[in-house]
Amino acid sequence: MSDPSRDIRIGDTERQQALQVLGEHMSAGRIDVHEYGERSAKITIAKTRGELMALFYDLPDPRPQFATPMPMFPEPTKAPARWEGAVVPAVGVAVVIAFFVLVRNPLIFLLIPAVAILWAQWNGRRR
Repeated sequence: MSDPSRDIRIGDTERQQALQVLGEHMSAGRIDVHEYGERSAKITIAKTRGELMALFYDLPDPRPQFATPMPMFPEPTKAPARWEGAVVPAVGVAVVIAFFVLVRNPLIFLLIPAVAILWAQWNGRRR
């Protein structure tokens, strides 16, 4: 079975690191200048981790290192309950009804932003 991480594409950072590692092997006498030129040319056109690592199959460490690939999309967080999005609008409706039926004081409308702020603070601490 093939290693799926070998198909992950590489960028300039990985190619630069591979060239540096290849230079270390040349300095240690494991490869000559001609072979360094051939392999470095292949490194510059490598597209995947597998293509890059194939150039180091017969060499000991050091070898190019790769970072763990990050997922493209973060894991979904727990969805809020359906009723949580209806709290502030429900308070708004209750305040309007209370204004016309009970209080007749326009200051009661300040309850709507107050509840919205408190609700947002409470939800922020829960998650």
